[in-house]
Amino acid sequence: MFNNFVYQNPVKVIFGKGQIAQLDKQLPKEAKILLTYGGGSIFKNGVYEQVKQALKGRQVIEFGGIEANPTYETLMKAVEIGKKENIDFLLAVGGGSVLDGTKFIAAAIPYEGDDAWQLVTGKARIKTAIPLGAVLTLPATGSEMNFFAVISRKETHQKKGMGNPLLYPVFSVLDPETTYSLPQHQVANGIADAFTHVMEQYMTYPVNAEIQDRMAESTLQTLIAVAPKTLENPTDYEARANFMWAATVALNGFMGVGVPQDWATHEIGHELTAFHGIDHGRTLATVLPHLMRIKKDEKRGKLIQYAQRVWNLHGTDDELVEGAIQKTIDFYESLGVPTKASAYGVGHETIEKIVQRFKDNNVKLGERGDITPDVVGEILEMSIA
Repeated sequence: MFNNFVYQNPVKVIFGKGQIAQLDKQLPKEAKILLTYGGGSIFKNGVYEQVKQALKGRQVIEFGGIEANPTYETLMKAVEIGKKENIDFLLAVGGGSVLDGTKFIAAAIPYEGDDAWQLVTGKARIKTAIPLGAVLTLPATGSEMNFFAVISRKETHQKKGMGNPLLYPVFSVLDPETTYSLPQHQVANGIADAFTHVMEQYMTYPVNAEIQDRMAESTLQTLIAVAPKTLENPTDYEARANFMWAATVALNGFMGVGVPQDWATHEIGHELTAFHGIDHGRTLATVLPHLMRIKKDEKRGKLIQYAQRVWNLHGTDDELVEGAIQKTIDFYESLGVPTKASAYGVGHETIEKIVQRFKDNNVKLGERGDITPDVVGEILEMSIA
């Protein structure tokens, strides 16, 4: 059944070449800005200079070094600066990790409690947040157009998602040219991440939501089509622009309205990152195909639809189901992204820890809540077999 829904997305998207220059018009005139970024790639590709030029004459304090999986420990240093300096606007420049980390900073600066980690775990409610904007340089997470963030804590080997409508960016600048200098493996990770975001909202069971299904299928086909082009020629503007926009719409909330959603692949993948430090997009590729195989009976209707509409496969229903799973594996592998967790040294010991953690927290995943900790173990065992 097509479910009731409410959809609202307030993010202003400024897309295209040279649009970083628009920053001056988008930021409040008297704002005291905390500029956040990652490991320094923005200094090499010219983005930093473009941003600084657009911010000329403004009050700007910088905070760099946000990791690929942003950690609570690092982000709390930025929170201290934000509180001390009375920051009233945040500008994130980078990929999804910088945006995610900045969302946490936005919530934590005005937080009056003793332990800001409770904002991540949900034990404390986000009541207010510092407004933020974004300049996206790595398409992947859709963080530029949603209110979600994923934060890691090194001390406890945890990686958890958080979200609140107060954390929507006020605006996001998306210039495909800023991605030209990205390392190929990061582009591959981004494609894998965006692809899986769509699959988490689509690969469930049919509810006759044709707009959402067709949007998901067209986004998947776009990613499949542009992946080899943009990996082979990073300065192909059309390919990179289509990839960038596909990654944004993959998780801006629209294709998930009114339909069941899974997200088990992400929850399991977060654990692999927490224990082994594996890139987020790569953890997803090591989980999704095996989850699809173990849950193929429950997902049969969508697997058949996916095989026919996305991959243009023909055959018996059983052949279509198997073909859909194999095509997914082939796609990830074509990006240079392994589909086995064993490729990263994951073994039985890690699986036991993940299963036990899920049991301790009474976790049940999937669109039907039927992926129990023991089923998680089966999925991961298949991924190292």
